[in-house]
Amino acid sequence: MEHMMNQIIKYKDDPSKLESLYRKSKRSFINSFNEIYPQLEGNAMAEFWKARLGYKQEQDGISWGSRKEFRFVLILAFLAGLFAKTQQMFDIDEDFFYPRNLAFIAIPPITAYFATKNKLTSDRIWGIISIILGSLIYINLLPDERTSDTLTLACIHMPLLLWAVLGFAFSGNDYQNLDNRMGFLRFNGDVIIMGVVLGGAFGLMSGLTIGLFDLIGVNIDEFYTKYVLIFGLASIPPIATHLTQANPQLVSKVSPIVAKIFSPLVLIMLVTYLGAIVYSGKDPYNDREFLLLFNMLLIGVLALIFFSVAESSKDSNAKVGNWVLGGLSIVTIIVNLVALSAIAFRINEYGITPNRMAVLGVNVIMLVHLVLVCGKLIKLIRNQAEIDEVGQSIARFLPVYFFWTAIVAFLFPLIFNFQ
Repeated sequence: MEHMMNQIIKYKDDPSKLESLYRKSKRSFINSFNEIYPQLEGNAMAEFWKARLGYKQEQDGISWGSRKEFRFVLILAFLAGLFAKTQQMFDIDEDFFYPRNLAFIAIPPITAYFATKNKLTSDRIWGIISIILGSLIYINLLPDERTSDTLTLACIHMPLLLWAVLGFAFSGNDYQNLDNRMGFLRFNGDVIIMGVVLGGAFGLMSGLTIGLFDLIGVNIDEFYTKYVLIFGLASIPPIATHLTQANPQLVSKVSPIVAKIFSPLVLIMLVTYLGAIVYSGKDPYNDREFLLLFNMLLIGVLALIFFSVAESSKDSNAKVGNWVLGGLSIVTIIVNLVALSAIAFRINEYGITPNRMAVLGVNVIMLVHLVLVCGKLIKLIRNQAEIDEVGQSIARFLPVYFFWTAIVAFLFPLIFNFQ
């Protein structure tokens, strides 16, 4: 956000540059402009943008973007649905197709959307295409061993790898810009909310449609599932993405509310949960399923912290929220240390397996990241740092997750001989 504010101030008298900044990231531009407007009040260009943005935010209608943009989104949605249909068209086993390819239905269309929107250079576009196609071929060529731990790990980590590639496209040609990375985290929150709304509406419509036809004795279940349902579900990610980008005001107020409500609730839940573990006598050291759920809880809380910091970066006066995030990060570090000790115990007792090594690696990475973020949050609470610095400590570390994901997805099957 700070980078965007500096850019607006720098080009305050250059209409074309300001328009370019606005089109590049509408939401970031609006938030940054509103923040620095008092400094620019009286400037003719600033007054123009104040009137323009104020008018756009007061409009009741939903923007679908230009015809060209929306047509492109519909094409992406159709291609996603067509790829999902290949399972039926070629009679591929569902248990083989979907675990390996589900992420390729949802994420590449969004990646193509941002690659086009941000006008990536040709070498970056070909790099993205190479990674996606290479990953698609690789995951489908892995031996069909249903009991293989490395196959399961590869299928779990492939969506994370594609998510990292999506972040690369979202950041445009300046992928090292930390503000763009924080914008990407905010985008994830927004598109999840929009996707849930669209998915709920589509599910309700589907239920009503099938029910109404059943009432008149016409069974459309098979046809609806094979065509309408598949194409409808595949269309949600690109359409939700486009709506959040064309209407930055649509969920801009919902995401911060979600972050502010759930952060303190999760903090209370975690503290209570840790106490309940001691009281119940349950431990992750000798219970594999409990350890798995423990780690899933850890990943979910870590994602909430990142999302909350990304949203809080727009509100530098959120003192109570900063205390909550600081407390949440400390408790999450404790949870992480418990999980790490349990993993180390199981490796010492039962030996090394692909699953244990993968979980150990990601827990170590999360612990280091949490300690860095927690340190910045403590400085923020003591007024020794700004909220943007906390966001930067998150953004700088994101590539580490990408590299570990690539190692697990591509090297673990070879290292452990596909076991």
